[in-house]
Amino acid sequence: MLELLWIIIATLVVSVIAIIGIFTIGINDEYLNKIVIFLVSLSAGALLGGGFLHLLPEAVEEVGNLNIYLTLILGFILFFLIEKILVIHHCHNVEEKHICEYHAFKWLNLIGDGVHNFIDGLIIAASYLVSLPLGFATTTAVIAHEIPQEIGDFGVLVYGGFSKRKALYLNFLTALTAVIGGIVGFFVIAAIEPIAPYLLSFAAGGFLYIAAADLIPELKKEDSTKRTAGTILVFLGGIALMWLFKILFE
Repeated sequence: MLELLWIIIATLVVSVIAIIGIFTIGINDEYLNKIVIFLVSLSAGALLGGGFLHLLPEAVEEVGNLNIYLTLILGFILFFLIEKILVIHHCHNVEEKHICEYHAFKWLNLIGDGVHNFIDGLIIAASYLVSLPLGFATTTAVIAHEIPQEIGDFGVLVYGGFSKRKALYLNFLTALTAVIGGIVGFFVIAAIEPIAPYLLSFAAGGFLYIAAADLIPELKKEDSTKRTAGTILVFLGGIALMWLFKILFE
């Protein structure tokens, strides 16, 4: 049971990363409103980088057949349908539908992050069941790629309409799915292992949808040349960070 203890500790540490947004609590709202678009840029880049450079390659390496790509498409389509249902439900009673601006992507971001964190928990559990050194290395790698993504996720939730405190709270709750994934992985890793690549691919599809369909269009609304250049640089920086972590911790 020592492995289970290490798995719980590791996944809790990974979950705590989600409250990195607490450093912005002290920032006044006016300043946060100025920088939140850059956090959205970071998240868009991190989601694309995470999907294409981390989740999908790992899934392909494990299975390597057409079903992985079909699962990615399924994830993409399902997130689209979820968003449409959320928007239709929210805007159903609004008389002028064209002025209903409901940011459903904040909920999609939470769903996608929850799936991703659950998978992280499974991966951490599997590594600790092999050996403690591998578990430590895997936990370090997960923490490394979580930091930029969690900062960006916090920005997305605030941009979507949540208060800073509520965004922090919901982000942390979502992060706790890593602990659930770790515990589930410990007890049923043999049963979960065959479907883990498909979960990775499904999460990648969700991440790609959020980045391409929701976040990047928000960046396109920025009409200041200087701020547009800044958002593009931060967006590319988010991708570069994921690429760097891929090289360092693979």
